[in-house]
Amino acid sequence: MTPKRAVEPLAERAAELRREIEQHNHRYYVLDDPVISDTEYDDLLRELIQLEEEQPHLRTPDSPTQRVGAKPLEKFGQVRHLQSMLSLANARNDEDLQAWEQRTRNFLARKGVSEAQFEYVTEPKVDGLAVSLVYENGVLTRGATRGDGEIGEDVTQNLKTIKAIPLSLGRAGAETDGRAGTPRLVEVRGEVYLPLRDFARLNEQRAAAGQPTFANPRNAAAGSIRQLDPDVARSRPLSIWCYGIGASEGLDHKTHFESIQWLRDHGFKVNQDVEVHSDISSVFEACKGWEERREELDYEIDGVVVKVNQYEFHGQLGVVGREPRWAIAFKFAPTTAVTKLVEIGVNVGRTGNLIPWAMLEPVQVGGVTVSKATLHNEEDLARKDIREGDQVVVMRAGEVIPQVVSPVTQRRTGKERPYRPPKRCPACGTKTVKPEGEVWTRCPNRADCPGQVVQALKHFTSKGAMDIEGYGEKLVYRFYREELVRSLPDIYRLTVERVEQPEGFQRKSAENLINAIERSKEQPFNRVLYALGIPGIGFVNARALAAHFHSIDRLLEASSEEIEAVEGIGPVLAGIIRETLAEPRNRKLIDELRGFGLRFEQEGGEPAERPLGGKTFVLTGSLERMTREEATARIEELGGKVTGSVSGRTDYVVAGDDPGSKLSRAQKLGRPIIDEAELKRLLG
Repeated sequence: MTPKRAVEPLAERAAELRREIEQHNHRYYVLDDPVISDTEYDDLLRELIQLEEEQPHLRTPDSPTQRVGAKPLEKFGQVRHLQSMLSLANARNDEDLQAWEQRTRNFLARKGVSEAQFEYVTEPKVDGLAVSLVYENGVLTRGATRGDGEIGEDVTQNLKTIKAIPLSLGRAGAETDGRAGTPRLVEVRGEVYLPLRDFARLNEQRAAAGQPTFANPRNAAAGSIRQLDPDVARSRPLSIWCYGIGASEGLDHKTHFESIQWLRDHGFKVNQDVEVHSDISSVFEACKGWEERREELDYEIDGVVVKVNQYEFHGQLGVVGREPRWAIAFKFAPTTAVTKLVEIGVNVGRTGNLIPWAMLEPVQVGGVTVSKATLHNEEDLARKDIREGDQVVVMRAGEVIPQVVSPVTQRRTGKERPYRPPKRCPACGTKTVKPEGEVWTRCPNRADCPGQVVQALKHFTSKGAMDIEGYGEKLVYRFYREELVRSLPDIYRLTVERVEQPEGFQRKSAENLINAIERSKEQPFNRVLYALGIPGIGFVNARALAAHFHSIDRLLEASSEEIEAVEGIGPVLAGIIRETLAEPRNRKLIDELRGFGLRFEQEGGEPAERPLGGKTFVLTGSLERMTREEATARIEELGGKVTGSVSGRTDYVVAGDDPGSKLSRAQKLGRPIIDEAELKRLLG
């Protein structure tokens, strides 16, 4: 028998490891703010596993090692919920929401409650699988699906594999003191979901393996939890948003918002944007705000849940059927749908890539009718095994171009046709090529392919590039057809008289266009470099290259190794950029454009010597007086750097209207937050 004095230090170390690992789980899976590397985390877990193997009596039910799953079940057990998991009535528009509010107000008024006495809470309605988590004396003892609201399936072992779910109360939350004050019983309600990026990846893997794909992220989450083998759930990156408390013993919350705060304080993943409202007009604004920013989220929401905040009024309002009078779901249009892929078409890109796109049977997605969608590239098509004639999952988020996510393989009839890239360019008839290691079949006719020339002109004049106001897509096609502009330098050869010649062009419009073309000559070097449309030089790389080399001449003289030294550019990309810039026709193009007065040198000296040298900015929300591109360009002209995520190294977070989750993260990390007015002051 091991001496008592030897066991105690081991027990203390095991307890310390459990606390530390769960704290890191909480920071990684709930707060999205890890403070140690994956290797360091693995070392801690490995040490705890070894301790528990050597001293089995140290293994507790809430140990992080118990997340690894268990033996497959023969079937799920049935469990009765401690408190009914009710369904919600739906509001499809503002009128429905107003009618619910009126009914609620009238019902409470009959019981002597004035509107001024009650509040509303809004929270996102996550489109996942509703579950119940029961904690007894602080330890997770049971997890169940909603089922019919009264009886669900016991999926405890599967839910334990989700690292965002605390195995015990207070162990992960930094603001609690462990078991002190732990309620004897508490039932937590939540929605298990699969992040959108992981949903697409999972469907790709299943299609490649010949397995049925999921129609939407909710089905993927539900299908993962309702597996008899817990290893299946463990292998998928599931998470959870917790939204309320059901039955409890030892808690005495007066409002729903108090319950939300308690959950957050005890280590549960709770949405930070749950809000309390004193009137229905504020509720309307919150619902609209969620609908506008749902495209920023990495999880699906299908609406906003609106609840009366005070619990005392829940009892007075009661339940109709299985729907509470004290809550309603304001529903959005779905962002995914299933429809038929009728045909795969091909467009020619500005660098010669043959870009496949989907012609669909029209379907409603995200509140609009979708009949076309992007298919990315042919290797993506092959990986997802998408075929003409397939029933496919289509996803649309906000204003983003709809995309085909995956085929619904279980609906195949055998008549579907795999994609075959064309052997000749559909725009010029040139024989196509597929360079080794590339994901695109390509038209090699860079100089004379009409498809490539038109796309290059569209790119050059676009807002992110030379930003020539009034020179949109229709004008690009029109001037090309009328042989006014067949190359980039032709744009700067235009005159008012030449532009007036085509029918329907008034002199004032012609003058405005020529003035806009002249103004474009003031664009900085990085914008000009991006506008050239050189393969591998996108908007971000153009900024980095301009900041590093300061002039086109230094870039033209640079070797592949020197280009590779620029942040974000690898050896393959560096070789492509070097090879493209060395082409005589591209050198001639640069000389011609320089002759028209375009800027091919970076102004302002070395970045570190400029007013914002060494400062890192993050932009979130919409700015009133400038676009994000304009703000980014101006910050970088002054030596600053703009990144896409907030970290401890961020110097300024610029918050515009309707800022997203970056603002919350900045507040959490204590980073300086400024508005557009303060940004303009910094920019001078």
